[in-house]
Amino acid sequence: MKDMKQDVAAIPVLTDDQAEAAERIEEWFFHLNTQIFVLCGYAGTGKTFLVDYIVRKMGLVAGASAVFVAPTGKAASVLIRGGTPASTVHSLIYTREEDIEINEDGEIVSERFLRFVLRPSLPKEIKLIVVDETSMVSDDLLRDLLSFGVKCLFCGDSAQLPPVYGTNSLMEMPVITLKQIVRQAKDDPIVRMSEQIRAGRLLPYGRYGETAAVVPKNYLSAEQRRELFLKADQIIVGTNRTRSLLNREIRTLRGIPEEALLPVEGEKLICTLNDWSKPLDEEGNFHLVNGIIGNCSHVREGEDGLGMLDFQADFLERQVPNLPFDAGIFAEGRYYHGYGAKACLLANGRLVHENNIAALRSAKVKREDTVARFEFAYAVTCHKAQGSEYDTVVVLDESRLFSDGRQWLYTAVTRARKNLVIIR
Repeated sequence: MKDMKQDVAAIPVLTDDQAEAAERIEEWFFHLNTQIFVLCGYAGTGKTFLVDYIVRKMGLVAGASAVFVAPTGKAASVLIRGGTPASTVHSLIYTREEDIEINEDGEIVSERFLRFVLRPSLPKEIKLIVVDETSMVSDDLLRDLLSFGVKCLFCGDSAQLPPVYGTNSLMEMPVITLKQIVRQAKDDPIVRMSEQIRAGRLLPYGRYGETAAVVPKNYLSAEQRRELFLKADQIIVGTNRTRSLLNREIRTLRGIPEEALLPVEGEKLICTLNDWSKPLDEEGNFHLVNGIIGNCSHVREGEDGLGMLDFQADFLERQVPNLPFDAGIFAEGRYYHGYGAKACLLANGRLVHENNIAALRSAKVKREDTVARFEFAYAVTCHKAQGSEYDTVVVLDESRLFSDGRQWLYTAVTRARKNLVIIR
């Protein structure tokens, strides 16, 4: 009797639309020939819980017969943090081909080009691909993913922003959309606020429970502003101009001297250029690509507008050492070097640009590497924050500047897990 009670207690209680979705996903997976199932779910509807439940109920194993992927490394890290093995779509379906030159010591001297090649096949044990944050997946990437013929369960929130580049047609044709807020989320102020935004209602100023608030920007004292910004895990803004101004303000609040133009030890940076030749982890699942946020250390200045630093993504433990970066954005607000530019590390320790012929003639080239691009990341735009989650978020509401302002604000608000302040 005791075991029976334990078994009954272990059975999850699904909402009505979760139960319907689970039934339809199971029917699709075992009995229908269609390759795609699109599951939409608004914030607080338990989409992640449902997917985990139905994958196990169908007898699949996460990371083996069912693989979980996301369009970005940061989005994949949200799944990993929740206990689900995950990687990026790119690492699942592509291999990278490089044309490189290696010297007599076995060192990579030059990377002439890098391209993605679709894998010829996927492991036979994969029966289901679960794609999270589908609203960020472009149709071009979707086309390559579907070419393997494996059934794909696409999960996302149709109220969020579409991809920055390309189009996404999947979210316009969900098989089912979860709308019923789960019991655990009904009292969550952030979920309630997201519901109001999605419905097109203006959020009045004031407190929303103990963990959220909407405050007028003109009524914040300098000390209140300081406290908010320094406690935030992430600040989300609309425009690059606001982002630049706010990052400058926060560096001052952190006590960093105005003359310290380059990043100092431990500062928060965001990568702004894809570099698939630089893995962030030993397995090569994540790379230094546009939108990756982390902290820098051991920053040193080179020549020709270059610098070098060590970088650790905020969702990984491994630190990537000796990354050459474009110092121009920090010194003058513009990048000095173009896409694919190379930095040369000389045997005498000097870091120079590949076009510095005089320096290259006078010293042996120890290593040549692509120049990375970073910017400060205390504040980021909403598009850069999409796919991520943070405990404490401050949103500078600039939704009025966008034609899809409702989606912008909804996406920004739902980045917060525990605490949220909207400044309007």
